[in-house]
Amino acid sequence: MPKKKRAIQARHRARELAVQLLCSLEIRPEQNLDECLDVFIKCGFASDADMGEDVKDYMSFLVREVWCTRPDIDDIMRRVVTGWRPERMVAVDRAVLRVAIFEGFLRKEVPVAVAISEAVDMARTFGTEDSSRFVNGVLAKVLQFMEDGEKTTARTDCNDKSHAASASEDSTDG
Repeated sequence: MPKKKRAIQARHRARELAVQLLCSLEIRPEQNLDECLDVFIKCGFASDADMGEDVKDYMSFLVREVWCTRPDIDDIMRRVVTGWRPERMVAVDRAVLRVAIFEGFLRKEVPVAVAISEAVDMARTFGTEDSSRFVNGVLAKVLQFMEDGEKTTARTDCNDKSHAASASEDSTDG
């Protein structure tokens, strides 16, 4: 199998495992993250002897980072989904969305289209009958929200630069 295809499959498997572990962590949030990861890797779904270190490493990276940035990710979801708080979402949908938002929008580990495609696929695999449509819709809103935020930031940056330029011109006139 070509190296690139193996890497893509490894990342896909790492995402699947990350979603499963994030769901588990959410059921019992008092669990210690490091202990939970250790048990999951040694005894859980990630304990498969054939599983490469790249899968385990990327899964661990995703779980740690998504778990730590949950408040920021959930804030984005609250802004784009009206009338449906993250706490009310199906746990699997919430975990899938968190991974996609982190990986595709916040950290930009993968292109947004890949993050959305992977999320919809995982929602179809692990979620309810409506999960894939729900996840796709939420991520479309996140995409719009992030693009609008970048446009606003770009406009603000341009305005700040022109303001700074006129301010410096004012100071050199005097």
